[in-house]
Amino acid sequence: MSTINEQLLMLDPRIREASVTIPVYGQLPFVPERASGCDIFTKDGRRILDLYGGHAVVALGYGHPQLVKAITEQSNKLLFQSNAVALDIRAEAAEKLVGVAPDGLDRVFFVNSGAEANENALRMACMATGRKKVLAITEGFHGRTAAAAAVTWNSDRWYGFPTKPFEVDFIPRDDIAAAEEMIGTDIAAVIFEPVQGIAGAYDLSAEFIHALRAATQKHGALLIADEVQSGIGRCGHFFAVQAHQIQPDILTSAKALGGGIPCGAVMCSHTIAAKFGAGDLGSTFGGGPIAAAAISATIDAIENEDLLMNVRRSEIAIREQCVVGPIKRIQGMGLLLGLVCDRPAIEVRDALLDHDILTGTSNDPEVLRILAPLVLEPGHIDHLAGALKDIAPAID
Repeated sequence: MSTINEQLLMLDPRIREASVTIPVYGQLPFVPERASGCDIFTKDGRRILDLYGGHAVVALGYGHPQLVKAITEQSNKLLFQSNAVALDIRAEAAEKLVGVAPDGLDRVFFVNSGAEANENALRMACMATGRKKVLAITEGFHGRTAAAAAVTWNSDRWYGFPTKPFEVDFIPRDDIAAAEEMIGTDIAAVIFEPVQGIAGAYDLSAEFIHALRAATQKHGALLIADEVQSGIGRCGHFFAVQAHQIQPDILTSAKALGGGIPCGAVMCSHTIAAKFGAGDLGSTFGGGPIAAAAISATIDAIENEDLLMNVRRSEIAIREQCVVGPIKRIQGMGLLLGLVCDRPAIEVRDALLDHDILTGTSNDPEVLRILAPLVLEPGHIDHLAGALKDIAPAID
């Protein structure tokens, strides 16, 4: 007679997970077995085009040979060492990241995730300025840890902590007059996403972003660009702020940074970095050798394969071909796009999944998100456009 554990091994992995994990995720109705390029192959024999990229993580697609080789070689050489010792591979990753960052951001602090990057960026801003209030933008999302969640719009519904670590207020997005009124000498930092990912790939106006930069400089506040979702080539530049030609004081990165290996980074100027010394910041796993090798390989592949240009071409093609069927218009930048639907986006997502195409929803119930790998090909876009055409527009 089989044991309970043996019985569980025979069940659907979704049932097995549900029996031993905290049920906080809504999961899709398929189980990946392997993946290659932009395709996921499921246990029941389906081949699904992944236009969601694991929440914008899989920058190079699945199984990219250069990334796999870098991870494998580094694993065989040195699997882990802490920041108590210097590593060539960590120095290499930092040099390459600084090399593609906006001008003036020439120092890196490595962490493990986007939330951790934003947590440290906010802490650095409060320490560097000595001020106690932070401004964020309505509809923005910055993470689920204490400080990152404090500046996330509507996080009061799930925040959980008894108090927030600093005063917080929110500037209405794209409201230049409000930004100029609210940013003053009491503000430690303003944090913003150039393209608000979870809000539905909503791209803030260039005029608003420049107003944030001007007002923070005027009053000695720091400007933090959260590029956890928009960065590492996703918007057709290594970082979306480069499209607006502005230099934030601090920039955060994660998700696509390691092509699928957990990692994150905080970048700042040497002037801000000079305010911190031994013990002021720390991370056990941040900048570990496997993550550093993945970061270096991801940046190399984006540059060597001209993936920034591929992202720009792909955006043009999606905008030209995909305002069909249930799609009314498209917002966002690069391959961080929001497809505005004529019905609840979840219905369009499910219909596309019936066509073996994976997309994502957002906090805007009418917006479907595209977060495809940067290696997306024209044939993939044709497949998406054809599937959308098969979904009948809503009847007025």
